[in-house]
Amino acid sequence: MLVDSHCHLDYFTEAEIEEVVGRARRAGVGRLVTIGVRVSQAPAVKALTERFLDVWGTIGVHPHNAAEGEMPTAEALAALADHPRIIGIGESGLDYFYDKSPRDVQAEGFRRHIRAARLAGLPLAIHARQADEDIIRILREEREAGGEFDFLLHCFSSGAELARQAVAMGGYVSFSGILTFPKSPEIRAVAAELPADRLLVETDSPYLAPVPLRGKRCEPAYVAHTARVLAETRGATQAEIEALTTANFLRLFRKAV
Repeated sequence: MLVDSHCHLDYFTEAEIEEVVGRARRAGVGRLVTIGVRVSQAPAVKALTERFLDVWGTIGVHPHNAAEGEMPTAEALAALADHPRIIGIGESGLDYFYDKSPRDVQAEGFRRHIRAARLAGLPLAIHARQADEDIIRILREEREAGGEFDFLLHCFSSGAELARQAVAMGGYVSFSGILTFPKSPEIRAVAAELPADRLLVETDSPYLAPVPLRGKRCEPAYVAHTARVLAETRGATQAEIEALTTANFLRLFRKAV
């Protein structure tokens, strides 16, 4: 079995969702996690998890949306996640590539999500883009101030040092279709060196379709292509990577039983 640990099912039309989930099942994807990017989206995420037994969800505010109204408190985020099929907080983090929200607003939102993850006892899905040093700094500061928390660097496309520091702090790293791109040798090098028990795979669909499907709209079924390249990168079989990444997912997202 494979797990798509990060997708956005509500970005597909209502008419498409049944087919998208069906194709994922036929591709051997046994669990999908649909990700929250706005608080207003929480009811839709919860509805999807209730509609499909193999779909789970997270609640959070993406850094792109951090300045849209008032950022919820950590307590409010944790309360929103009090649902049997919500298994994580996020996605949250820092994005200095697009800078769609002021950086101080992104940072405050990130800290609130970390505290919500700790309050809820759920892992945090982290978005990190061209903000490696600040991601590391905030993770360290929050751990020192409030204690440990579980987290996942999703759709990894950062420097090797961020991955190393994240793993040293107990974090996990998830690879998307970016891993398969011809111009991503640095990402494959990171994937080759990380501890086996810290690896996950995802699609981030409908974005970032993997090779050989570049240019198409991505969907959860395509996670198999990323798993294949991860296997090649690490000198493993695809079956080994499927079993490994699924076991890692279940260890991190403990509610997804």
